[in-house]
Amino acid sequence: MQIPTAAASGRSRLLTSGVALAALSLLLTLHAVPSAADDDTPARGTASMGSGVLAHEGVHGQPAATDRTTQTEGVDVSSHQGEVAWSTLWNSGVKWAYVKATEGTYYRNPYHAQQYNGAYDVGMIRGAYHFATPDTAGGAAQADYFVDRGGAWSKDGRTLPGVLDIEYNPYGDTCYGMTHSQMVGWIRDFLDRYKARTGRNAVIYTSTNWWQQCTGDYSGFASTTPLWIARYASTVGPLPAGWTFHTMWQYTSTGPVVGDHDKFNGALDRVKALAEG
Repeated sequence: MQIPTAAASGRSRLLTSGVALAALSLLLTLHAVPSAADDDTPARGTASMGSGVLAHEGVHGQPAATDRTTQTEGVDVSSHQGEVAWSTLWNSGVKWAYVKATEGTYYRNPYHAQQYNGAYDVGMIRGAYHFATPDTAGGAAQADYFVDRGGAWSKDGRTLPGVLDIEYNPYGDTCYGMTHSQMVGWIRDFLDRYKARTGRNAVIYTSTNWWQQCTGDYSGFASTTPLWIARYASTVGPLPAGWTFHTMWQYTSTGPVVGDHDKFNGALDRVKALAEG
């Protein structure tokens, strides 16, 4: 019988250790914890007007065939649409547009200039909107961020007041972890700062279901704040508490040309009146 030398025993231990490490590595690979890339949560900045409504309240809507009141066709766009063919939209009957400018205090739409100026250049009345993330910064801070990065208003007859897009949280808790009173306070802080900075009351974009769930159906903003309601159906449906009529209606997320399509509750002269203040 050959007695192993010390060197041979060391080589044997190294070989055994190497095999064990290889097996452990394979086991960890087979049972790896999913990385952030495997998470279904979208990246910050990718939210657009109505993205949460679509996810929480049903399928794509159709044009409002049963609503026969005088309305003016509009569109809202974000970075998802890239460079927009505004002349095509204009020729299809779209006369007003809203463009995403900002989100939270961390994101600015890289296509904002092309979209915002392009709508204006073809003759549309246009404005900007801010996607709110109340869990990342205060209302006043987000209003400042918005105004400083494309959300300001000018009295040129062609610029609509800014919009606070407040809806389902695409990145986490539906109500951003806030109580009803906290959410109402956050919205008030945004609206007050926007008014102080621009002289205009911002528009609120929301859905009735979200508003009821996350503000307790608060009615205190209705007397001063125009309402843009999201509902992908053939009628506007019930409105949040306090509002007896809507100013704008996002009725589908599958527009005939590009972007989400909307109807202004009135003829084109009413769109101009809102722009003029």
